[in-house]
Amino acid sequence: MPTLNRMPVLLATGSIAIPVAEALVALPSAVLQRIEASPINPDLADTAAFSEAYGFPVSGGANCIVVAGKRGDTVTYAACVVLASTKLDVNRTVKGLLGARKVSFAPMDDAVERTRMEYGGITPIGLPADWAVYVDSRVLEAPEVVIGAGVRGAKLFLPGAVLAELPWVEVVEGLAVEPASPASPASPASSASPTGPAEPAPSA
Repeated sequence: MPTLNRMPVLLATGSIAIPVAEALVALPSAVLQRIEASPINPDLADTAAFSEAYGFPVSGGANCIVVAGKRGDTVTYAACVVLASTKLDVNRTVKGLLGARKVSFAPMDDAVERTRMEYGGITPIGLPADWAVYVDSRVLEAPEVVIGAGVRGAKLFLPGAVLAELPWVEVVEGLAVEPASPASPASPASSASPTGPAEPAPSA
C-alpha cells in the first residue's frame, strides 16, 4: 500500500495548482495551520481509487463538483462540495441556489479551462472569484476530509469544519442527499432521479 507524506500545506505549495496556492497563502494563519497536503500517485486521484490505495475512508472524501446553471442566455458557474458517500441534489437544491431553469455538470474541458486546475483535482480553494462555492452541511461534521489540490498528483487534508471558515464558502443544508437504497420488488425505483447521476464529475 502506498503511503501519504503529509506536511503543512505551505511546505507543499510548489506541488499544487497555482490558483490553489495563491488562495491558500491569503488565508489567515489559524486556518492554514489546520490544512495539510501530500503528494499522491496521479493515477489514483479519483475518490474510490484513492481511498482503496491509501486506506483513507470513502466517507472522508469530499468531491468538488462544477455545475453550470442556465437561465435564458445567461450561464452561471458554481462549485458544490459534498461527501463522496452522498449525491449532489442538482435538480432541486442547486437549481434553486442558482436561480436557473436548467443545471448540468460542467463539461470537463470547460471546467478545466475556467478553473485552471486538472480534471480529477478540482478543489473549492482557488476557484474564480465570481463563482459561488456551496458546501453541504454534512461535510462540516467530518473530523477530517480529503479534497483536491488543483492537480491530480496531490491532495489536501483538513477538518470538514475548516471549509466553513473559508471566506468564499456558503454552507447549505440539504445540498446533497443520501443515495437511495436498492429498491425492493414492491417499490420499484423511479427512473427519474432528482439528484443527478451517482458519479458526478468533475470532482476532487
